[in-house]
This record gives sequence, C-alpha cells and structure tokens, in this order.
Amino acid sequence: MSAGKLRMDVAVIVLLVHLTQAGIQALVASSRVDADARCLLGQFPCGNLSECLPQALQCNGHKECPNGADERRCGDNVGWGDLFGPTLQDALPVNQDFLDECYLQEYPGSCDCIQTDVECVEADLQDVPTFSPNVTLLSLRSNRIRALSDFVFSEYSDLQRLFLQNNSLQFISNHAFRGLHNLRKLFLNLNLISSLSPGVFSDLHKLKWLMLDHNPLSELSQDSFIGLQSLMYLSMVNTSLQQLPQPSFCQHMLSLDWLDLEGNQIQTVNYSILKNCSKLGVLFLTAALIFSRSLMDNRIRSVPENTFQSLWKLAELDLSRNRIRELPKNTFKSLSPSLLKLNISHNPLVHIHPSHFNNLPHLQSLALQGIDLPDIQIKMFLPMKNLSHIYFKKFQYCSYAPHVRSCKPNTDGISSFEDLLANKVLRVSVWVMAFITCFGNLFVIGMRSLIRAENNLHAACIKVLCCADCLMGVYLFFVGVFDVKFRGQYNRNALLWMESVECRTIGFLAMLSSEVSVLLLTYLTLEKFLVIVFPFSNLRPSKLQTGVVLASIWLLGFIIAAVPLMNEDVFGNYYGRNGVCFPLHSDRQEKPTAKGYSTGIFLGLNLVAFLVIFVSYSSMFCSIYRTGINATDLRSRLHRDVAVANRFFFIVFSDALCWIPIFLVKILSLLKVEIPGTISSWVVIFILPINSALNPILYTLTTSFFREQVEILLCRWQRRHMLKKDRKSLTSSTIYMEAPRAPSYQQPAYFKRVSLTSADPRYA
Repeated sequence: MSAGKLRMDVAVIVLLVHLTQAGIQALVASSRVDADARCLLGQFPCGNLSECLPQALQCNGHKECPNGADERRCGDNVGWGDLFGPTLQDALPVNQDFLDECYLQEYPGSCDCIQTDVECVEADLQDVPTFSPNVTLLSLRSNRIRALSDFVFSEYSDLQRLFLQNNSLQFISNHAFRGLHNLRKLFLNLNLISSLSPGVFSDLHKLKWLMLDHNPLSELSQDSFIGLQSLMYLSMVNTSLQQLPQPSFCQHMLSLDWLDLEGNQIQTVNYSILKNCSKLGVLFLTAALIFSRSLMDNRIRSVPENTFQSLWKLAELDLSRNRIRELPKNTFKSLSPSLLKLNISHNPLVHIHPSHFNNLPHLQSLALQGIDLPDIQIKMFLPMKNLSHIYFKKFQYCSYAPHVRSCKPNTDGISSFEDLLANKVLRVSVWVMAFITCFGNLFVIGMRSLIRAENNLHAACIKVLCCADCLMGVYLFFVGVFDVKFRGQYNRNALLWMESVECRTIGFLAMLSSEVSVLLLTYLTLEKFLVIVFPFSNLRPSKLQTGVVLASIWLLGFIIAAVPLMNEDVFGNYYGRNGVCFPLHSDRQEKPTAKGYSTGIFLGLNLVAFLVIFVSYSSMFCSIYRTGINATDLRSRLHRDVAVANRFFFIVFSDALCWIPIFLVKILSLLKVEIPGTISSWVVIFILPINSALNPILYTLTTSFFREQVEILLCRWQRRHMLKKDRKSLTSSTIYMEAPRAPSYQQPAYFKRVSLTSADPRYA
C-alpha cells in the first residue's frame, strides 16, 4: 500500500468525521479577532501590535505590518477546506516504513502487489480476474471492463477499497457487489453507467465513500441507494442528472455528510428532496463551467423558502452558476447555527434584500461574484460579524463591507482600492499621452492657420480632424485629473464616480472623438483615392459639399456618442462600467441592447472604415507604382516609390495598431472569454489614443508641402533676425538658405542665392 493512498484515506476519513456541529462552532470561536476595541471600522490590527491597517492593505501581497500579520490567514479555507489542512497534518505519521512483500497467494502477473493491495492499472483487462480472498485494496483503473456480473466480488469479503474508474463500464448487475460487507470506498467514476438497479449497493453497509462522477446517469431511483446507511461522501459530478429522487433523496443515506452535485442538469430542489439529509455538512449544487446551451437552459431556477429547513448541520452551501432569479427573504434562516460558507455567485438575481443575510451570524465566507447590487448597503453585511472573506462582481462594492478583512476583487485591472488608475505607469502615461495628443493637434491647427495652403478644403479637413483628436487628449486629461482627485481614497467614491455626470461626459467625449476621427480619416482617404486613382475625373467635392460632409460627420459622431445616454433602462450605465468611463468590452451583466450597440460600432462601423482605408491605400500605391513605370530616371522613380510606400505603410500601420487590438478585445468579450482588466486599461490609455496622437504627424508634419512652408517661415525669421543685427548692410547682404537634406532632393528656385531686396520688395 503506497504512502499517497494512505494519506488520502486518512485525510478523508478524519475530514468527514470532524465536519460536525461541534467542530464548526469551535472553528468559528477560534477565528474571531477582537479588532473593534483597537481599530476603527474598516481597519484591522497587525496581530498583537497596536498598529492598524485599512482593508485595502490586507492580503495584497505586500507586508505592511512590521510583523507581517496583514499577509497571514489570507487563504479562504472556510468550511471543509479549513478542516482539511490542519486535520491532515495532524493525522499523518511522520515516518512510516512500508514493506514491499506481497501477502497474496494468487493475483495476475500483469498486476502489482504490495502486502494485500493489488494494482492492475492499464493492464488491458476485459473481465475481473481472480485474486486471493484476503485482498484489501483492488485497483482495476483504466482497463476495458464493460460489465460486472453477479457475485463477481463475492469471495473478497475483506476488500475495503475498490477502484473501477476509467473503464468502459456500462452494465452493473443487481448482485455484482454482493459479499463486500467491509467495503469502505467505491470508485465508479469516468465510466458509461447510465442506470443503477434498485438494491445494487444493498450489501455495502459499511461504505463511506461513493464516487459516480462523469457517468451518463440521467435518472436515479431512491432505491438505488438501499443499504448505504453508513455513507458519508457521495459525489455525482457531471452525471447529466436532471432530477433528484423523490420524495426523499437521503432516505437510505441518513449519515450522508457531503453531497457534490456539481455540473448536472437539475432543475428543482426543495424541502421534500432534502428532508432526511439532516446530517449534511457540505452541499454543492453549482453548475459546470461549460458554455453550452444544453446546460445553461436546465439549471435550478427557484429555491423555495423552506428548502434547507432540515439541514441544521450544513457548513457549506454552493448554489453558484444556476438560473436563480429570486431568493425568498428567509431562504437561509434555518442555516443560522451552522453555515460557514455560502456561494450564490453567477446567478441572475434581480434583487437581494437588505436583510437576506441577517440570520447568518457565523458565516465566514460569502461569494456574490457576477451579481449586480444596485441597492447595496452597509447594513446588508454588518450582521455577519464573523465574515472574513467576501467576493463581489465589482471591487467598488468592497466599501460597503468595511468590517470584512479580505474583500475581492481589489482591482478591476484599471482601478484599485486606493486609486482610479491602479498602475503607476498608467498614472504617468495618461498625462504624457494627454499632453502629446493635445499639444500635437493644437500645434497643427495653429500652423495650418498661419501657412497658406495649396488646397484650402483639404487643410480645413485636417484642422477639423485635429479638433476631433484633441478631444481625446481632453478625455485623457480629465481621467488624470480625477485620478489625482481620488488618490488614496478611490474606493469610497468609485460607485458615485461611475454614476456621475462627469464620468458620462468624458466617456461621451472619448466616443465622440473616436468616431469622428474614424469617419474623417475614411473621408480623407476616399478623397485622396479619387484624386490619385482617377486623376482626370470630375469627382472633386466643392466647398459647399465639403462643409456638408464635415457637418454630417460631426452630427453622426454626436448621435453615436449620445444615444446610450438617452435611455438608461435600455442601455444601462453605458459609459460607467469602469473607472475610465469607456465601454471597451462587454460582460455577462451588460444589457443586450448595450452589447449589440457597442458591437455594431466597434465591429461594424469601425471595422468597415478600417478595411476601406486599407484597401484604398493599397490601390493608391498600386496606381502610383504603375504610373511611374515609364519614368526615364529609374533611380528617382525608385526613391519616390519607396517614400510613398513608407508614408502609406505608416498611415495604415497606425490604424491597424489602434483598431486591431480593439477588434480582438471586442470579439473575445463576445465569445465570453474572460479579459483581464489590465488589458483594458492599457488599451484605453495607450492604444485608443494612438491615432489621435499620430494623426498630426502623419497628415501634416511629415508632408513635403508642410515642411517646405515651415522652412520658408524659418528663413523669413532668420532674415529678419539678421536685418536687426546689421541694418547697414541690408542692400548687399545675402543669405544662404538651408542645404539640401539628401542627394535626391531638388532644391527649389527660391532657396538659391538671392538678394534680400529681390526676395522681399519691402526691403527695396
């Protein structure tokens, strides 16, 4: 017998024996910390020191207390887990010498024998072989046994553990387990068993542990468990079970202490089903983590008020990931003396009454993930004086449970308990990006206003684009301002901030900037496309037409950004789903209308615009390349083609760098892939403003015309500076202009050596 098996056996037996009311009460009493006398509400002591630390600094991975007490007892082992660890350590012997000698006279040669234990693992067995009658452990795991015939184990009355998992077992005869009067553990998981005959376990009076996981047991009869009066542990995980036997599931299992029904298709649970399960200590009724319609449409939808009335010893209850929409006010009242751990997370609960948890004074762990709590109040959780761990959907809810030491999540990846922007890099970067975006676009607007343009309509479009991009800088600036405002105390103001007019306003500005910029870039691209690909056509917008297009783009962008603000019942808090007020990705609690709307914008309008820009610039490059094929100067043509290709590449690349990550985030969120909040924060602060920051460079600062005009302005300034320095030599002085930047650069005529009087008549 191996040391690992012995450890498992000792652990489980001791665990289940200790999971009693006396053990629960002792655990609760020992876990209480008298912190109220020394620390304010929301703060907790550093062990036996006088120093107190706030909730936000507890269990955050950094030792803040001098003695490190803030990072101790951070694991949530409440319920069965809290008993499992210490009990296992106390029960296991420190040193044991195991003999390799086999005490069985008969066993197959393909099997291994140690003392009275036999292991026939992956031995390609199709039937149960013959063993000596004194065998105590028999492992037939991972073979090809399809059926168990009558009395196949009848000669092994000393057998205590039988492992039959991971076979192709389909049929178990009614008398297959006859004679196994001393069997303690039976493993039948990972097989193809579809039914259990009444009385099939009738001789297993001492059985403590029965594993039936991963079998297609769609139906069960209560008579299937006749004879299991000593059973303490029953696991039926993922068995496709649609309903529990009625009228009483535990009629023949009066000692049942642990029942695990995770991942089934049970639709109903009520008092009559559980009325004889009075010794039950742990009950799992959670759904499997599988996104399948066949599972999602067949979950527990209601829990009558008296369902758990007979479970006065229940220490842990897990109802997570079902379809429960409403819980009666006194659902958990009968569990008051014993319940330590409650998990009702990821249920579509529409309302939780403020007094729902009033009758659970001993509760130590409460899980409410995936549940919106619009009416959350501090008084909801104050009656649970012993609560040490609580789990919410949003970390902002933690401010309503200040007496709970460990509250999760403590960040959404963007914000934390203390700060709107949790990461120091983000706090600095938001100001840098805001400055670059605002300064770059304002500089271009100013320079475009000073310099006479070749094409006034195109220049007007560029200035309008800069105005739209500048709004993104304003958005980032206000995010930085409110981050500074809430520094160190964000969690107190988080919900108020996300529901505020300010948050919705800056979210509106970000969406307006983003969409107007996308639409303007698409229009400018199409305009350039018509000029280059169809140079002799008359498809040129007039001044009036350009004005109408620009006004229409702003109007459309305004409508897109404003629609979610018009009806909160339909869209919910569209912009206030995170601290930076931008609706980047969906979650399961988002209203369907809001999810469809944002999908239509990001994966509809913006994706089409990106594809139009990509295809247009590709066509323009091909057209320019074909036009230059007949050029006589090959070197000049090659240089020009490379320059055009580089410019077009960076324009398309900047768009791709901005929008492809956003497209991917949106697609993954629609596929219900969990997206870390850290990704969202980096996308909003760095990737979303990329176009707004680069557009001034790509569409103005890098153009040859703009550079030439700037050089002219610089030359004029230089001339004036020299005139002031030496007025006596104005008529004879000459000025040498800036040298060419490259050998291929053809210097304009007005950059050659000229007299000042001929360059500017004012000095004649």
